[in-house]
Amino acid sequence: MPKETRLVYSTESGRIRSDSSVCSSNPADSVVRVRRETKGRGGKEATVVWDVPGGEAELKTLGKSIKQRLGTGGSVKDGQIVIQGDHVAKIMEFLGSEGFKVKKAGG
Repeated sequence: MPKETRLVYSTESGRIRSDSSVCSSNPADSVVRVRRETKGRGGKEATVVWDVPGGEAELKTLGKSIKQRLGTGGSVKDGQIVIQGDHVAKIMEFLGSEGFKVKKAGG
């Protein structure tokens, strides 16, 4: 066993190793996912977009442009763009025209 080992997990404080060793993915290789949700929204439909490459500022800019394009409301939180209503096909078309790889998730 090598001498230079370090603590990875402790029962006192949980995970010790930082996640900085995780390699970051190439934004050109990432796939943006789109799905329709009704759960937890009082039966109302919402379209959720996640796995968007970039930071929080890019996410807010993209969310704003989607809302303007569709003429509907929505929000950006927790790394997801939530758009009111069922707009999966329109959002997939818009993101494809913006140069993103898009996949429909769910049913």
